[in-house]
Amino acid sequence: MANRDHGDPGDAPTVPPPLTEVVNPARPSAAEEARTIAAATNAGVLASLTSSGDPWASFITYGLLDGAPVLCVSHMAEHGRNLAGDPRASIAVVAPATEADPLANGRITLAGVVERPAGAELTAAREAHVAAVPAAKYYIEYSDFTVWVLRVERVRWVGGYGRMDSATGRDYAAAQPDPVAAHAGGAVAHLNADHADSLALMARTLGGFPDTDTAECTGADRYGLDLRVSTPRGVAYTRVGYPAPLNSAAQMRTAAVELVGLARERS
Repeated sequence: MANRDHGDPGDAPTVPPPLTEVVNPARPSAAEEARTIAAATNAGVLASLTSSGDPWASFITYGLLDGAPVLCVSHMAEHGRNLAGDPRASIAVVAPATEADPLANGRITLAGVVERPAGAELTAAREAHVAAVPAAKYYIEYSDFTVWVLRVERVRWVGGYGRMDSATGRDYAAAQPDPVAAHAGGAVAHLNADHADSLALMARTLGGFPDTDTAECTGADRYGLDLRVSTPRGVAYTRVGYPAPLNSAAQMRTAAVELVGLARERS
């Protein structure tokens, strides 16, 4: 996996840096982030190539077979004919929105080549697609529809302003969707509604911003919490990692209590 980078500074608003070391900035790898986003929805934009070599973008639905997108495409669609003529393709997927600014939300691009699965893999691919797109059961067996599997070779993940990274297809295939992120909405809302003081304390003592006035949890995963902090220097973002990775969202309460205890010890 490539090193995490922060893109062109001109792409992101200027934010104040941490004043002290972030105690535990652990977060998912780019491959894990990508698998989580891919599993969070069933729709994206497919980029294929026309017979003349021009790029062609199409809205598509997909299922996942061990992380690989499974498409069911009609030959009547231009992108269906494009895939039959040139297997090179990529799919852009946007995570369910958590921020009002679309560019502040996570998204991925999965690039590679499509193949027609056969035998047992074809059966599994059809089942994966229908499981994600139930309406496909009415047409997936039609003769003018083809099931394609995108063999992912390269991954680009963007987590919002200033957060982006790349991963190989091998890393992506070996990763797993985060078991917490998709189910953490209620816990995040509870933290913000009832424990704002604790979040601010975490930001001051664990997150590198001792000048925090207020803090809001913007997301959670198996490794920790993402915080948006308000300081006299402006709005910034930081990370507060759990003492150990979680296996389910049900463990969030205990992990959050441990973080509060650690923050109090360091205050």
